[in-house]
Amino acid sequence: QVQLVESGGGLVQPGGSLRLSCEASESIFSMYIMSWYRQPPGKQRELVASISTADNTDYADSAKGRFTISRDDAENTVYLQMNDLTPEDTAVYYCNAQGMIPTLGVHWGQGTQVTVST
Repeated sequence: QVQLVESGGGLVQPGGSLRLSCEASESIFSMYIMSWYRQPPGKQRELVASISTADNTDYADSAKGRFTISRDDAENTVYLQMNDLTPEDTAVYYCNAQGMIPTLGVHWGQGTQVTVST
């Protein structure tokens, strides 16, 4: 069973930056699309950014130009660099791994809280 552990969340002022990390329990990046989702208070979970097995990236409109998803295969870690944060970015951020074939399944981390506030 693939396990994902997020870290790096916290309280930051508007305009600040944070880098989230998602460490996988094993080497999976060649078989999974890795994504970051977030769930703002009282709202549904939404996709923020994805990185494919071929290193292609995709971003939600709200993240374009401010967030960068990347990964370190040697460390089994995916990152989300978030810059120019606003209060609207406040949410629980979740790491997601979606297998390239159905039998690999879908895996979620436990989430990390990001709060943007003065």
